[in-house]
Amino acid sequence: MTEQRSKLLETLLEAPAHKIVTLPDRDYGLADVEPFPFLAIVGQQEMKLALTLSVISPRVGGVLLIGPRGTAKTTAVRALTDLLPSVRRSLCINGCTEQMLDEGGMDAICDACHKKVGYGEPLTVEDRVRIFELPLNSRLEDVVGGINERIALEQQRVRLERGILGHADGHILYIDEVNLLDDVITDAILDAAAQGHYTVRRGPLKMRYRARFLLIGSMNPEEGRLRPQLMDRFGLRAVVRGLDDTAMRYQVYEQAAAYQSDPERLASMYAEGTLALAAEIEQAQKRLPTVTIGNEARDLGLKLIQQLKIDSNRAEITLFEAARAHAAADERDEVTPADIQAVALLALRQRQSPGLARFFEEQEEEDGRLIQIFEEQNG
Repeated sequence: MTEQRSKLLETLLEAPAHKIVTLPDRDYGLADVEPFPFLAIVGQQEMKLALTLSVISPRVGGVLLIGPRGTAKTTAVRALTDLLPSVRRSLCINGCTEQMLDEGGMDAICDACHKKVGYGEPLTVEDRVRIFELPLNSRLEDVVGGINERIALEQQRVRLERGILGHADGHILYIDEVNLLDDVITDAILDAAAQGHYTVRRGPLKMRYRARFLLIGSMNPEEGRLRPQLMDRFGLRAVVRGLDDTAMRYQVYEQAAAYQSDPERLASMYAEGTLALAAEIEQAQKRLPTVTIGNEARDLGLKLIQQLKIDSNRAEITLFEAARAHAAADERDEVTPADIQAVALLALRQRQSPGLARFFEEQEEEDGRLIQIFEEQNG
């Protein structure tokens, strides 16, 4: 009996792109406002699976795409736009929300939002999850926020405004060439990602902003390694290689040429499939809370981590959350060993630390010598 896959996994694994037979004859000069369709990306199933699982369950901890230039890493991330769910977005420049009001009272929101609450006006609005891209040339003030210089000069008053990290709360933060980030920027992102919020201080002014975002990064390993602290913050790591099949490589050319000629036309060709995939992802998100981890899947996952001698407990979190998302995508309520196998490479690669293993070995040798000295002294 042939095993049946869900529509979502069927789409991701077996229908990555339609072949473009005829390209449009004329270029009408339209701007590329439409993102490249996710389903038009040829091959790269591992990358597409990792991104899809992270959207279904942000608790997997984000995605790092590792591969050479020109392998559709940035294209794939931007293509997620049409697949993302809805979220409540703050209408306030300080990021105030009804949730903040419920949890912390009036002291948790700004003065402007005090008035909105008094008049019964909403603090948030329903909106699609957005992708915020962090430029490599960003200053620290751009990332965390700071004083609004225009208002300070024009109105002679000082006001703090949130940066990209604050705006990305509840959304996706994407960093291309993440391994080339300035260390100061990296530290700010690490702190915000770890705590889910950050504080900006400028003289006597102080504001705390929420920063609960899904972190997605991409990098070319030829351009340098990623700091271990930031590497550990990415739950899934997808290796993106060039395509070996010549027919698929030519298909990539056809898709790229079609998009450059008329992005709206290419988007319309995939509109029905994109809507269906978005609906499947939404259903998987709704199913996720009911998904449990079976005993066999639990034992297999723990055994893999033990055999790999991985110290970080993030390995278990990422592995089992990704497996739950995979089961939800496959329209099942229990994680099986097959789900563990499907996500194990994504969740566990590059989590071993040879340097740390050497440190522990040396430490055990030193501890052994100390214990021997103690025993000789007490003997």
